[in-house]
Amino acid sequence: MKNVSAIFGSMVFNEAAMKERLPKDTYKALKKTIESGQYLDDSIADVVANAMKDWAIEKGATHFTHWFQPMTGITAEKHDGFISPKDDGSMIMEFSGKELVRGEPDASSFPSGGLRATFEARGYTAWDPTSFAFIKDGVLCIPTAFCSYGGEALDKKTPLLRSMDVINKQALRILKLFGNTDATRVNATMGPEQEYFLIDQADFMKRRDLVYTGRTLFGAKPPRGQELDDHYFGAIKPRVAAFMNELNEELWKLGIFAKTQHNEVAPAQHELAPVFTNSNVATDHNQLTMEMMKKVAIRHDLTCLLHEKPFDGVNGSGKHNNWSISTNTGLNLLDPGTSPRENAQFLLFLVSVIKAVDKYQDLLRISVATAGNDHRLGANEAPPAIVSIFLGEELTAIVESIESGSAYSQKSSENMTIGVDVLPKFPKDNTDRNRTSPFAFTGNKFEFRMVGSASSIAGPNMILNTIVADVLSEFADKLEKSANFTEELNKLIKDTITEHKHIIFNGNNYSDEWVVEAEKRGLSNLKTTVDALPKLVDDKNVALFTKFGVLSESEVHSRYEINLENYVKTINIEALTMVEMANKEIIPAVVSYMKVLSDTAAQKKAVSDAISVEFETALLEKLSALVAGAYEKAGALEAVIEGIEASGDVTAQATYVKDQVLPAMDALREKADALEPMVAKKYWPYPTYGELLFY
Repeated sequence: MKNVSAIFGSMVFNEAAMKERLPKDTYKALKKTIESGQYLDDSIADVVANAMKDWAIEKGATHFTHWFQPMTGITAEKHDGFISPKDDGSMIMEFSGKELVRGEPDASSFPSGGLRATFEARGYTAWDPTSFAFIKDGVLCIPTAFCSYGGEALDKKTPLLRSMDVINKQALRILKLFGNTDATRVNATMGPEQEYFLIDQADFMKRRDLVYTGRTLFGAKPPRGQELDDHYFGAIKPRVAAFMNELNEELWKLGIFAKTQHNEVAPAQHELAPVFTNSNVATDHNQLTMEMMKKVAIRHDLTCLLHEKPFDGVNGSGKHNNWSISTNTGLNLLDPGTSPRENAQFLLFLVSVIKAVDKYQDLLRISVATAGNDHRLGANEAPPAIVSIFLGEELTAIVESIESGSAYSQKSSENMTIGVDVLPKFPKDNTDRNRTSPFAFTGNKFEFRMVGSASSIAGPNMILNTIVADVLSEFADKLEKSANFTEELNKLIKDTITEHKHIIFNGNNYSDEWVVEAEKRGLSNLKTTVDALPKLVDDKNVALFTKFGVLSESEVHSRYEINLENYVKTINIEALTMVEMANKEIIPAVVSYMKVLSDTAAQKKAVSDAISVEFETALLEKLSALVAGAYEKAGALEAVIEGIEASGDVTAQATYVKDQVLPAMDALREKADALEPMVAKKYWPYPTYGELLFY
């Protein structure tokens, strides 16, 4: 049995390692930097770097890297050895404070969205001391931010860190108004539930659609899918359990609180959930989790699929983004509490989230907008592209009683007075959960269910932090100027509920009726990435980011360009893959099978004209029509692909891809998927859904 306490964090230069290896004054200075964000003096950085190097070498590390998160959505690293030459021809292992604090990778090939020319190569990485350094594959990894020569953010972490500072500042203003002077920091916290598929590695390698794109572009529905509901929470198979056990061990070594694991709804689908931690650390941990899932799977002759919709007809994979805000004194600001002051404070933070989500529906949709997630949102396992909030029956009743000024029947016959009255006992599980809601209150946090499984959580949390900070800032401005705090607080909460209650919906988000109802309420329905992304550069959204310094105007526009380019490139790769698979695999396979049928019919006729070849003839006619159709649709898709470049700028290209390329892909798939059940297994060129999902 593993000694979890012994291995946990063993590959992390955490506080325990710092305390053990750093002089007391150095440790205190570093701790102050971590907690307050103050600059770390160069002389102190040298001491930290030397201690970190000695620790890493003892753990077997020979190199270090500034580990960062560019706009590719994955992580990046450039390894440098600790080795330095001496005059006598020997060497010494060195690592300076300067190397710890700042790096200079080549930034020319990373997405910049027009922030810089390709030939401008200089970029900088800056140490993020709030996220502990760790050892991975014999390399000391130092979490960093990544920016251009001109200081523009070229990564996902920098804006997230900025947003965390912003929500900290605005939340502290609110807490001060309620008399809370103990808290000196408010942290946005996160716990991402990661869904994924595991398939046999040998089968994966036989399908170039999975290899090139991460999802199946062809595949007929198997006789059995998830209809029996027998996979969800079912007994974990030994091969998968072995993978999970090793994955946990690798994650625990990296200080990642991997806690919950189970089978998900679809065959071959699973989930891992960690314990909550600060948003930037949670982001780092989730990136590491996805990387480790892929690495560990290979060791078990498996492949981990993180695409949002790797298989048509069964559930796709999301990443439920559990978001909350807490003080450094341990107070969860989305916990209702038990005293009148805590109740009122909770209600103010609650309505600030309600207003933020309603006011910035478009930004929340944009935060999860990818080509892959477009296949998942609105399907029967994921929320629609419509943003709404689930509060549950009891909390909704409380909110309605505040708005109407009527009695809250479950408590008393008296009207509720904010800040004086006390809410009824409000346990975390006081109401049922709503799996269909995109943004659900679950006791002391909100679960943002729209995030795609392959996405970095940096973007969604950056936006959540910023939009809530914006509303808190507005509330603080009003309350700080009020002559009567309680009176203004009552009015503010009531008015906010009245204005934004249309975003609250506790029903079935999957239903067609909700789509109609949402439109009546004036809620946006940005069905695709192409519909959503242009909203990013709307004046109100640019003003939001620039007001708080989370993103500059140029950084906002760069992200619009990068995300649209990624959408176009992703679908272009998928379309090219489909054409190649159709022309080189599917059509030749069908023709080969048809030849066998034709030869069989000819042999029968050679024996006797009286022998019936009706079966072969009928099947050949069906196959001939379908394969001709597939050939035609492959040619049509190829022609449409050629039109992408000529369609205009990236905005026009994205629209063209959505309106022309995707329908052409669907048309080709329809023909190919109709052929699959009719062709003998011996001739079909790649593993079927049944083989992939029930390996």
